[in-house]
Amino acid sequence: MKQRQFLEVVDEEVARERFDAACAHLEPRHEVIPLESALGRALAVDVVAAVDVTGFDRSNVDGFAVHAEDTFGAEELKPIALHVAELSLAAGQAPSPGFALEPGVAMSVATGAVVPRGADAVLMVEDTEPVAGGIRVTRAVVPGGNITYAGSDIGRGETVVRRGARLTSHETGVIAAVGAADVTVVARPRVAILSTGDEVVAPGAEIAVGQVFDSNQRMLLDAVAELGCEPVAGGIVPDDEALLTARLEELLVGDAAVDVVLLSGGTSKGEGDLNATVVHKLAMRLPNSAGVVAHGVALKPGKPVLLAGIAGTPVVVLPGFPTSAIFTFYEFVAPLLRRLSGYGTTERPVLPATVPLRITSATGRTEYNLVELVEGPVGLAAYPIGAGSGSVTAFGRADGFIRIPADTEYVEAGAKVDIHLLNPNLRPADLVVIGSHCVGLDYLLGLLADRGFNVKMVPVGSSGGIAAVGRGEADVAGVHLMDEVTGEYNAPFLPEGVTLLPGYRRRQGVVFRKTDTDLAAGSSDELRARLRSGTRRMVNRNPGSGTRVLIDRLLGGAEPPGYLHQAKTHHAVAAAVAQGRADWGVTLDTVARKAGLEFRFLQDEQFDLAIPQARRDRPAVRALRDLFGDPGVVSRLKDLGFER
Repeated sequence: MKQRQFLEVVDEEVARERFDAACAHLEPRHEVIPLESALGRALAVDVVAAVDVTGFDRSNVDGFAVHAEDTFGAEELKPIALHVAELSLAAGQAPSPGFALEPGVAMSVATGAVVPRGADAVLMVEDTEPVAGGIRVTRAVVPGGNITYAGSDIGRGETVVRRGARLTSHETGVIAAVGAADVTVVARPRVAILSTGDEVVAPGAEIAVGQVFDSNQRMLLDAVAELGCEPVAGGIVPDDEALLTARLEELLVGDAAVDVVLLSGGTSKGEGDLNATVVHKLAMRLPNSAGVVAHGVALKPGKPVLLAGIAGTPVVVLPGFPTSAIFTFYEFVAPLLRRLSGYGTTERPVLPATVPLRITSATGRTEYNLVELVEGPVGLAAYPIGAGSGSVTAFGRADGFIRIPADTEYVEAGAKVDIHLLNPNLRPADLVVIGSHCVGLDYLLGLLADRGFNVKMVPVGSSGGIAAVGRGEADVAGVHLMDEVTGEYNAPFLPEGVTLLPGYRRRQGVVFRKTDTDLAAGSSDELRARLRSGTRRMVNRNPGSGTRVLIDRLLGGAEPPGYLHQAKTHHAVAAAVAQGRADWGVTLDTVARKAGLEFRFLQDEQFDLAIPQARRDRPAVRALRDLFGDPGVVSRLKDLGFER
């Protein structure tokens, strides 16, 4: 391509478009690493639980496993006597295969021990009195009392950590809890940083008049590390064309080649500045080079920045002044590094604030003003830091910056502005979803995670989700509630100020193991009769969920064994049935197929998204809404079993 003239000043957006085009061929790489090495890394693949947590029905207290019905009516003055089994269970012990606790018998169990099959409650030891051959029960216990059921925390098949997450101790603990020893993460891009110029010396060295300590390299090395990349310290290269050429060529095509090269200094047209010359010559000589795509951008500070692609590698020459260097780094380099490291492509966090003082700006260039934030009488106030591009301390003091457009002469005192925060870790969730769980919604949220949005999902059921959006606690609620009178889904339940985003239809039904041929045979009425009879153990859903409403209609007031065993997701229901902890449950056909279960259709239902009107235009909400207009997304939802 034809080489553009140095210092041909172009608009910021033009420069960004050219640089993005030169880097478009670069994609994140994935690698599998041990969990103990994963802290701080970006997860590349969803972590899906291969086991239930807990994996067994667990006693929460020291006491006795019992049939709850055997304790009904027990009081201190009217105790009930129970025989105690010879076998007792400590934490880590399990009864022999096939063992089942008989009615009228209690078994001593410790906190954390397995609750034997047949028992449906644990008596606290303080609610019993020892007697010869057994115990006397002085207080009744309800079914499910003092038991944590298998899968009640995490159900097999549930996504426990979503791709795109930056792993902290919270996530690594969850991953360890599901037994995963390795994780697939985004490989850390290697980014080399070189400082250039005879006037630059390393911290700790002797310094002469006219020289400066190299603060830029330290700042950039750490900024690169904060973005999930591996910084490579290139040291200081003097103003020697041959040395600089050789060093760059090593980093671009040699055995020590890196993914991105950053240089600091030497971007102006002053005598002795060699970076632009060397970069230009290498781009002309080495194959697969986009060349210098911009040298001179309408920014203040940061005008002399140089952007190039050489031998397929992005090369950026940042200005030598610290503030100019870091601004141009954040504007042009940081988005690329976030994408390659898996840290997300969204811009840094933004907070609203008020400017207490008038800020003037020269037109013709986009101007950045560093600010300090203080709590004012009506919110945050942003005080400008009066310092030039050569200031080292200004950036250290600043909480964020204001971006003033090129056509703006001033920002008036009292004006509302957006503050771009400098700390990328101070980022709340971009999208809070509270409500019903669905595999289709899981797919959509995964797409948002791919696009760099930080998504938090809390499965509490449709009713809980509607309440959450009504209180302003959530951006979106997944809902599938049917009005018994009209047969209409979801709209009748919306509170004021909440609108409905139409989602998709899905199929709900009874699931059971393929060996249960009786449930597979007969009419729908016969199926209901068998389920209500109590001859089979069920797994229920949490109160307030749309599926729980469907189950209660199906049972018609009956409460078969397992009615109090509540799973919070469709995956957890399928896992309980597949593992034999329950004989049947109600879940989606797509989940049943994946779990290898039989499915008897109950009804189609409409799954929609409830969104507060005031939050419809938030970036993450808007991105979620836009997904439903994407033909590829709609097609994939159909493949998963969800039709619009």
